[in-house]
Amino acid sequence: MRPRLVVLPALAALVAAQALVVTGPAAQADPDVTVTVNTRAGLEVVHEAAIGVNHAIWDTHLGSDAVADLLKDAGVKAMRYPGGSYSDIYHWEDHTAPGGYVAPNTDFDTFMGGVRRAGGQAVVTANYGTGTPEEAAAWVRYANVEKGYGVRYWEIGNENYGNGHYGSGWEADHHPDKSPAYYATLVRDYATAMKAVDPTIKVGAVLTTPGEWPDGITAAGDTGSWNEVVLSIAGPVVDFGIVHWYPSGDTAAQVLAKTDRVVDQIALVREQSRRLAGKDLGIALTEVNTSYGRNTQPGALFAADAYATMLGQGVFSVDWWNVHNGIGQVREIAGHPDYDDYGLLSSGNCAADGTTCQPALNTPFAPYHAISMVSRFARPGDQLVTAASSDPLVRAHAARRPDGGLAVMLVNQDPGTAKTVGLRFAGYTAAGQATVLTFANGDTGIATTAGPSSSATLPPYSITTLVLEPSGAVTRPATPARPVAGAVTDRTAALSWPAPPAGVKYEVHRVVGAHTEQWGETTGTGFTAANLSPGTEYTVTLVARDNAGRVSWSSPPLTFATGTPATSSCAVSYRETTNWGNGFVADLEITNTGTRPVEAWTLTYTWPTSWQQVANGWNATWAQTGDRVTVTGGAALAPGASTTAGFVGNYQGPNVRPLKYFLNGALCTTR
Repeated sequence: MRPRLVVLPALAALVAAQALVVTGPAAQADPDVTVTVNTRAGLEVVHEAAIGVNHAIWDTHLGSDAVADLLKDAGVKAMRYPGGSYSDIYHWEDHTAPGGYVAPNTDFDTFMGGVRRAGGQAVVTANYGTGTPEEAAAWVRYANVEKGYGVRYWEIGNENYGNGHYGSGWEADHHPDKSPAYYATLVRDYATAMKAVDPTIKVGAVLTTPGEWPDGITAAGDTGSWNEVVLSIAGPVVDFGIVHWYPSGDTAAQVLAKTDRVVDQIALVREQSRRLAGKDLGIALTEVNTSYGRNTQPGALFAADAYATMLGQGVFSVDWWNVHNGIGQVREIAGHPDYDDYGLLSSGNCAADGTTCQPALNTPFAPYHAISMVSRFARPGDQLVTAASSDPLVRAHAARRPDGGLAVMLVNQDPGTAKTVGLRFAGYTAAGQATVLTFANGDTGIATTAGPSSSATLPPYSITTLVLEPSGAVTRPATPARPVAGAVTDRTAALSWPAPPAGVKYEVHRVVGAHTEQWGETTGTGFTAANLSPGTEYTVTLVARDNAGRVSWSSPPLTFATGTPATSSCAVSYRETTNWGNGFVADLEITNTGTRPVEAWTLTYTWPTSWQQVANGWNATWAQTGDRVTVTGGAALAPGASTTAGFVGNYQGPNVRPLKYFLNGALCTTR
């Protein structure tokens, strides 16, 4: 069947009427916060290795029964070894790390014993810095051929951009060339040798995290930034990209706000992998922690929000650094002692002067309980769906379950105020009662109670999850596959998917925040959306409806951007010339492609994020108000003539390029 062509504005009234259905018992009167959950706006499915942690060979308790049991109780499914930068000095065959400390009973077999006891799987980092492809291949042979451990995920090195190539060096690298090109070329050799032993393994290459140093920097002699070079060379032969994230901040509010950057971070890695590697690489966040309140409630709130946000964006494994780490600066945070310890569990040690000691060995810190909350909220095979809160201090996440259940996790980041929340659902009818899980500030475990499905009261600084059951028996059509975008112009997009089952039609929904607009429906394998806005990002999902009116869960989302007009009276090209990690220099070349002179001109564009800023510029007058930039020129532009205006920009997160530019109000072609 041929794709249908629709005129989207004609659906506006229908959209307004059906965008939100409030179901279940009436919400409490005048709640402080409204949380909207839309099951028609699907996100990504939770991977089997989603909830992960890091182990380290200098940890005396690595692999112990007590630790394995605690990780199992927390729902941890992935365990990374042998531990951060130690990976690049570690030799697995003789269990040595020259220049570092290796604790007794931390060898690979001991580690795997703990992994198996916990019911998880391993993520192993092969030694790039001081190792060889042959050494890594021998490890694969030992693990998967000789021992039958079935280790699926293998990284090549750890933070290898930290080898001094960009001026700061903490990662061991004994190769004569420290460039991303040398790393990527050798990664190809590693992947080839390792997969020759076991073709089923997945191999990952180290990438920089968008918006975090040294992302975007092109060092002397390189053809591009680390990611550009590595993905161009190694991308076609590896299976996933590795990112690490330690968001900075001196207060809880500063750090907790950083999860707003996750969507752009992951979107940029995906865009880079498609453009440079020619495929969609998996993404693993194999190290994450916070800079504030590592052992107290701010760390727990960050962990819960970061894990859920990353999983919703399709990151297949999120691994907390670390299981044990040790005492640091001791101070009181959120009313409780914080030991500045990167570990989930207490190491039971004391400060150097002996005046302050941690709790008993293996006492869980607050982030441990947060990860436990996440594993109960979103299990392998569950699908995250869109949830939005009317209060920025209440973070909302939702996950649908294959059995028809729905879980909603609410993170109250307000340190002093409880919040009453009214829940609204689109595409879901909940039974009246819910199971309520709560972890509040100072708690030493998760409390389980019963409560209404339509409302909740969140203690200050708390994580609350409502596990809902559907109202009555629900049989649904099969969930559609993710749609695919074919030809996309400035005004139209051709979407396609596998044929629906007999007696089923697919509804096409555009996701707008927590709401959806139904663009149309079809029993065929495609749909053409028309009257789109140029230079605009769209997210689309599919929902199946059968002849009995039963509705499926949402497909995973497709996100695409329309282009700008192929012909216009103006054209703009954006070229970044220098980048130093949190700032850059860029040029805008503006061309009059029309037939008339432009005597006086003003160019306008909007930054895609709130953390991008023009510091100063030249060859024009630059101004920024909010996220809108105005560039006013002096000399006239004759037909066919061009001018270049440059600027210095600052950014404190992913540096996303603008999609469109306007010259004297006319939309330009973006080149």
